[in-house]
Amino acid sequence: MRISSKGRYGLAAMITMSQNYNANECITIVSISEKLGISKIYLEQVFSLLKRAELVIAVKGAQGGYKLAMPPQKINVYEILRALEQSLFEKTEESVEKKAPVMEQSMQQCVFSVIDAAIEAELKKISLYDIADDVDKRTQEAGFMFYI
Repeated sequence: MRISSKGRYGLAAMITMSQNYNANECITIVSISEKLGISKIYLEQVFSLLKRAELVIAVKGAQGGYKLAMPPQKINVYEILRALEQSLFEKTEESVEKKAPVMEQSMQQCVFSVIDAAIEAELKKISLYDIADDVDKRTQEAGFMFYI
């Protein structure tokens, strides 16, 4: 599976936001851009899609920026990638429908639908909270230095 930079950067930005969720403060695109080394202009496009999918809320004003629309435990990876990777979740095109319609139906039912359902089910199991928690654990583990 190939996830575009839009999907990868969007997921990273959402993880960053989930790490700051309990502070109940808005986070700016500029701060995410600086923290992750992602173009501010590119992140604006990503956040436009996340906002349209109602995964983030835009807050205007001096203390403005973006907030998660719901707790990180309630946002899963499927929702994020679905908002950012339209082509990833499109139905597989028909290949031999005209000359071999029964074979086409079998391929769709036995292969493509199975793959789509499996990917969707697995991505729905992974919450934003799960990833942020894993990042925190790995960060703590990396902080320990052992000298012999």
